Amino acid sequence: MAISLLGRKNVNGNPHIDGVRPSAALPGGELRIYGHSLHPADLRRPHVQFDHLEGGIVVSSDDLLVVRVPFGATSGPVVVSANGSRSNPLDVKVALPIADNLHPVTNPALDAEGNIYATFSGSRGQRVPVAIYKIDTNYNVKPFVADMMNPTGIAFDREGQMYVSSRFDGAVYRVAPNGTMSTYAEGMGTATGIAFDRLGNLFVGDRSGTIFKIAPDRQIFVFATLEPSVSAYHLAISPQGDLFVSGPTTSSFDAIYKIDPQGKVSVHYRGLGRPQGLALDAAGNLYVAASLGGQRGIVKITPEGKASLEVAGSGLVGLAFAPGRSAILATTSSIFHLDWDIPGMPLTREL
Repeated sequence: MAISLLGRKNVNGNPHIDGVRPSAALPGGELRIYGHSLHPADLRRPHVQFDHLEGGIVVSSDDLLVVRVPFGATSGPVVVSANGSRSNPLDVKVALPIADNLHPVTNPALDAEGNIYATFSGSRGQRVPVAIYKIDTNYNVKPFVADMMNPTGIAFDREGQMYVSSRFDGAVYRVAPNGTMSTYAEGMGTATGIAFDRLGNLFVGDRSGTIFKIAPDRQIFVFATLEPSVSAYHLAISPQGDLFVSGPTTSSFDAIYKIDPQGKVSVHYRGLGRPQGLALDAAGNLYVAASLGGQRGIVKITPEGKASLEVAGSGLVGLAFAPGRSAILATTSSIFHLDWDIPGMPLTREL
């Protein structure tokens, strides 16, 4: 049910949109539309159109609308109709679904050709027919890996070799291009997020409180210790070698940690709800699937520690930047493509 808020007096002017925040969303995500004369003078509902589809009004006042993006909407102008008039159009980006019936628990991953890989992770100890799916550049979804329990994090090394962690047995597996796998390292507790640095070291997050570092010769070191997570550690690494870690706890005020190349831990940002998958753009901004101020989506954190919601959407667990200034977004059941005009940080193998 919509909530009507009586803002400043409507003077029967034409509705005008000053801005939309965030400017991108998944279907079902909530956008805030700022402007004036957005609410009809007789307290009837305004209408918000995404092309030919109407969004659901959650909150309405004269200078603010909160609207839910309708399923089936695509990127393009949003228009408000009120007082018998239509507002100026303002473009928003809407992510398009490309695969469903999956179960990612963190970021999707892309190979050098642009193929997307996503897991069906399942509940702890659940054996599923297909553990990892490959989504090609035409968005055809194909089974890729079958015999793996609870696949969690996926990462590629500089040579394009795939590695996958299993939170079931604490191992990291190396996966060949034909989908066959072999054990790369084991004995790492509840292994979740993984990431390579430019020197070929593989970092593995054991959600019980340890970040492991596996050298190229497979020697395993304890790199850092953190507060345990209730679900997973998610990792991203900068070209400078700084490791960023999120690990949801029972708090609604969780932190993103930064661990320097010497293993020193600091808080990069605190104030997120259930932060999960991480990715860096070319400018060094960090993007996190999390809640900020009660709104779920993709949160941008600048190097200076300023946070803003950039993509609205419930159920998001991770993201990966893709070629052509776009992003691949993962929810608990689906994969989406978003034209975003933000270049991602070059992949490790390109550095």
